[in-house]
Amino acid sequence: MSADGAAQENDEVVSFPIITILHIILHHNEGCVGMKRFFSETYFHNPENKKALEHYPLIGDGKDGEVYRLTYNKCVKYFFDQETCKKELAALKTGQGSPVIPRLYEYGDRYIVMEYVQGTSLARHIKKEKSLSVKLTADILNMLDELKKIGFTRWDAEIRHILINEYGNLKVIDHKRAFSAITRFPVKLLKGLDKYGLADEFLNTIKKLNPSRYLEWQPHM
Repeated sequence: MSADGAAQENDEVVSFPIITILHIILHHNEGCVGMKRFFSETYFHNPENKKALEHYPLIGDGKDGEVYRLTYNKCVKYFFDQETCKKELAALKTGQGSPVIPRLYEYGDRYIVMEYVQGTSLARHIKKEKSLSVKLTADILNMLDELKKIGFTRWDAEIRHILINEYGNLKVIDHKRAFSAITRFPVKLLKGLDKYGLADEFLNTIKKLNPSRYLEWQPHM
């Protein structure tokens, strides 16, 4: 996962420094009796403390901040802007319990510790496969419905922000616009699919799977 939402990939080899491996082991063991925080809520008030993240593998960066892998199933997203952090945190809190939202573990000023999704992005998947299965198309449609069910006003996602985990289930990352944007038609999703020549295939499958949804989207096409 990247700070602006680029996907987390498990086909990359991630090497943890010895000090980080010890932290992972201790944190895992402590989790059995009560998980210990990685950072205090105000830890990053001091800009110098950001250097502590250098002990962890950087797995993504962008205009909003940087993402580091803390353990085998957790990552931390460090935000350059506190307001952006608050927006994404609000969305993650609202979406806890939803199968398409990463699990939230810890948060504070300028950072969020969340689930590291073991898998690949939809973007990388379709680049490799050059097609969309009927099942995956149905899963994407269910994912969009889930965003609506959660209460988000943005029913859309970029293909690099849609992750397919090791079990084939979808997770969506980068939710800073979940409540600030009003999107009833998946513009970003279709734009990403069109880049790989798959937008028409996706829409044709939607037309067969859910004709009423296709008609609902048709005026926006």
